[in-house]
Amino acid sequence: MSTRTSAKHHPHDDAPDTADAFRRLAELPDGPERDTLRGEIIEAWLPMADRLAGRFRSRGESFEDLRQVAALGLVKAVDRYDPELGNAFESYAVPTITGEIKRHFRDHMWTLHVPRRVQELRNRVRFASQDLSQTIPGRRPTVAEIAEHARMSEEDVLVGLEALESFTALSLDAELPGSEDGYSLSDALGSPDPALETVVDRESVAPRLAALPERERAILYMRFFGDMTQSRIAEQLGISQMHVSRLISRCCGKVREQVLRDAV
Repeated sequence: MSTRTSAKHHPHDDAPDTADAFRRLAELPDGPERDTLRGEIIEAWLPMADRLAGRFRSRGESFEDLRQVAALGLVKAVDRYDPELGNAFESYAVPTITGEIKRHFRDHMWTLHVPRRVQELRNRVRFASQDLSQTIPGRRPTVAEIAEHARMSEEDVLVGLEALESFTALSLDAELPGSEDGYSLSDALGSPDPALETVVDRESVAPRLAALPERERAILYMRFFGDMTQSRIAEQLGISQMHVSRLISRCCGKVREQVLRDAV
């Protein structure tokens, strides 16, 4: 396959002239010959894919990974390109490859999943801020200025600005700004309070305890809140210790059964 530089002007100075190869590719049936020609076309255009990948350097992704994504976009462009439409291949391949790289950033480079709408708002705000920074040097554009320039609502601008700061996550072990003693974000995070379960249990039991007869309530209060022994309770009420034990067991079982039934 000829890969000489075409006399026709291309956006890429060393763009190979593969017009004839694409026409032959479209006519060939599936098989080894077509696979070989397809591979040669892809290889001829790989330098262009690498240059497109290079535009996205320094955005948090390795260049080698970007090259692979760009190569995938090139393969898709070669397989979908129709020479009968009369357009040069690079005019179709460039947006296809660039779109593949941008999708890679959108789908894989956010630490947390962010809705596509928020990602789009982020990009619009970023581009508007860059444009405005050239006309109002010395300060950052205001929310109202960005909204007017990008034709967005101020609420959407605020969402986009927040997303600008959310592309990556801060490590919980990172020292907080202004901290001199190694105080990190993890030190500021709370932990589950075991007393919360006690609150839930107490609130669930309270109405059932209130519905018990007065003597049973008194016995439970003395045993579990007054920390009195069964023998002292029996002595104070003038009943046997065995009777106190049966009343406590019966009341606790009754309250437990009612609470569990209500929870179903």
